[in-house]
Amino acid sequence: MRPWRDGPNDRRNYHHGNLKEALIEAARRFIAERGIGGFTLVDAARLVGVTPAALYRHFRGREALLEELAGRGFAELAARLARALTSRGTPLERFTRMGETYLAFAEEEPAYYAAIFETRGAPGTAEHDAAAGVQNPVARPSPFDLLVEALQATFADGFGGVAPRFIALEVWALAHGLATLSAAGHLPRGPGFPDKYELLRAGVLALVHGAAQGNGSGRP
Repeated sequence: MRPWRDGPNDRRNYHHGNLKEALIEAARRFIAERGIGGFTLVDAARLVGVTPAALYRHFRGREALLEELAGRGFAELAARLARALTSRGTPLERFTRMGETYLAFAEEEPAYYAAIFETRGAPGTAEHDAAAGVQNPVARPSPFDLLVEALQATFADGFGGVAPRFIALEVWALAHGLATLSAAGHLPRGPGFPDKYELLRAGVLALVHGAAQGNGSGRP
């Protein structure tokens, strides 16, 4: 990994009072370059140039730091998806653009993306609060919830009896699978092979059109 500014012990990386932000940025950098599996608070401390004990003034442990990353990542992802949903085009084009936005986010923000799926959800998200037994009336929806809402808003006529949540789950699985395979370098590349965006567009078209035409009758 490239040295953090002048070196691992350079404490000029953050101003007094901004240690928390410096730790979050260090975590983003480490995870983006090396993956989330081996990330520890000691790694963040080393990059910022402080002792590990200093980290506990801001985070209870590794999971707390990852939850902070997940919360920030989800907020950014949700904002991007909302912009895609309100962009120009037909309902199908806008919905497909949400999927493309999802793929772009996973590629551009690998640390945020990894943190979102490493944790059970950041505080304030529906999945985190439900798991923790917290009643939160303003809990943020999950990416799945956003897809369901988008389908209901853009396809008011429904899908031939198929529940929107079923179509949303299929689209999310498609987008997440493509993002994961692409990040791991497992998607075939080269002449004659479509890229991940082309695969996504073809998949969404098939799923939505198939359901709208009643081809999915009998599904939940």
